[in-house]
Amino acid sequence: MNKNIILCGVGGQGTVLASKLIAAAAMKKELPVMSAETIGMAQRGGSVFSHIRIGEGLHSPMIAEGTADVILGFEPGEAVRMLPYLKDGGQVIVSSRGIMPVTAALSGTPYQSGEMVRYLKTRTEYLLVIDTDEACRKLGSSRVLNMLLLGAAIHSGALGLTDAEIKEVIKERVPEKYHKINFRALEYTHNY
Repeated sequence: MNKNIILCGVGGQGTVLASKLIAAAAMKKELPVMSAETIGMAQRGGSVFSHIRIGEGLHSPMIAEGTADVILGFEPGEAVRMLPYLKDGGQVIVSSRGIMPVTAALSGTPYQSGEMVRYLKTRTEYLLVIDTDEACRKLGSSRVLNMLLLGAAIHSGALGLTDAEIKEVIKERVPEKYHKINFRALEYTHNY
């Protein structure tokens, strides 16, 4: 199993945690993993992205343009920004909730997440849009967006990982008081 996975969002969405959970679950399966993250502006609501490569014969953690199997877009505009990395036939799983990027806020440029989702629909063959606002409301926490997208990616088969494998690493890396809500969020997208 060789997989090239990009996670992208803005600071505070749990992108880095989701990336670390994917890498840890793959390593538990004794699969070679390489990853790289850009988180410099994360605390200011800036762009955050992770490249995760799983499989044999890897020489760099960075994913070349046109070779990503899946993009997990925690924010629609960031998913659009990473779209050149998606390979033909690759899959995009994206949150419907937009967060105005710092660059748009500073420039006064209007930003509409719906426009970003519509653009993704015209440029991707396999797009799964998750209504994360509704899901977070039903689950009672806005802090589970990362688990919602991770669950959707698992259930779609895009990651080559299972619920049980991710739950095992959550138990090891996330405080116990958050296990139940995270597990519920992972399972929420099972029927998407």
